[in-house]
Formats: sequence, structure tokens, C-alpha cells
Amino acid sequence: MAQFELSGVTLEVPEAFLTKRIRMKLKNGGYEGHESRAAQLVVDYGDRVLDLGSGVGYVATLCAMLAGAENVVTVEANPDLLPVIRGNLELNDCEEATVLHGAAVGAPVTGGTLALKQARAFWASSVSDAGGAETIDVPALVLRDLIAEHKPTVVMMDVEGAEATMFDAPWPDHVRVLVMELHPKRYPDTVIKRIFDCMSASGLIYAPALSRGQMIGFCREGVALDAEG
Repeated sequence: MAQFELSGVTLEVPEAFLTKRIRMKLKNGGYEGHESRAAQLVVDYGDRVLDLGSGVGYVATLCAMLAGAENVVTVEANPDLLPVIRGNLELNDCEEATVLHGAAVGAPVTGGTLALKQARAFWASSVSDAGGAETIDVPALVLRDLIAEHKPTVVMMDVEGAEATMFDAPWPDHVRVLVMELHPKRYPDTVIKRIFDCMSASGLIYAPALSRGQMIGFCREGVALDAEG
């Protein structure tokens, strides 16, 4: 087990999950750096945070420290990562956060499960192009149901391309911020246009202060952001 410190969060990651590249990012603070910066800009105590694509639980733990652990729900499809996430939440006194096993989807699927293509690099596991012998079935969690049940004010999303299915209808008014990673190699540019159009129809506007490269943010007009961070 390797231990790292990022933005005041202590992380423990099993050696089996670490490649040379991800170990270096964890050591130098570059791991999920844009996401953590955005979280520190927008998450206030009392915010309700829905984190989709938890990985080892870094962003979920950071949000729990900022918002209060009882206000955070984090979702992860890879079952091998669930004890890692819970361990990191506990390590940072955030065990009251809720950890859900499943893959977020835009609409119900037949049978209620999806095939997850697992990868050794934990951040690369995906349902968007799943197939072959390395797949396992995981619960499919419909985004609108997650939002209706937990009523998040902030949504953090890194779902390796599955976001392509999540922007066919306006989002509810209680969501004031969305921070998400785009995966343009997994879908055509028309999907990105649909995401922006959906956010506009939801009253959420593009936020340059939250956006870096493929990480983009949207917020409601009037949400205070410090662009200098």
C-alpha cells in the first residue's frame, strides 16, 4: 500500500493499481488536479455533492472535507475500488460519506446492469466501449434517479465517456454547478454540442474559471468564482 498527500487529503492506494505514470501524478500533486481545484472553488460547507466516477476517492474525500461528509454521495463502477474509496474516506475522518456501487447512465437499461470493461489503470475502466472477456456486470444507476434522490447542488463527473447519454433533458434547478471531464475520442463533436445546449437549457452557463483542457465547468449565473483560485 502506497500513501500520498494531496491538497490536505491522505490517500492510500494498493500497489497493484499503480502504474509509473499514475504514481508520479500522485507524488507531484498532478492527479485529478483540475478537478480538485474546481472543487475548492465551488464546494462550500453544506453543499450536497454527487461525485460520479470516484476512482480511489480523492475528489469525493476532498468534497467531503469541504461540504461535510454526510452531504457527499460518490459512485464507482469498479468493485475492486470500493474498499479503497471507503478506506480513504475513513482515513480522512469522512466515513459518513455515501459510497454507491454502479455505473451512472442516462436512461434505464435492460436488466438493470451494464458490462464494465476493467483496466489495470483504475481511471480507464469504462462502460462506454465495454466488450470482450475482461468485462463484468455492474448495476446501472440512472442519473436522473440519483439526482432526484440526493438533490445535489454540485455534481462532479468523470465517467470515461458515459456522459454522452446524460444530456438529453434539462437538469433540475437545485444543481448550481457541474464540473465534468469530456472524452472527445469516445464520441463525435455533436455530443459536445448537445452537452452545452442541455446545460444552457438548464440555466447553467460555461464557467472558464472551472475549465482546463477537457475538464469543463458550468454554473448558474451569480455563482461567485475566483478565477485565480
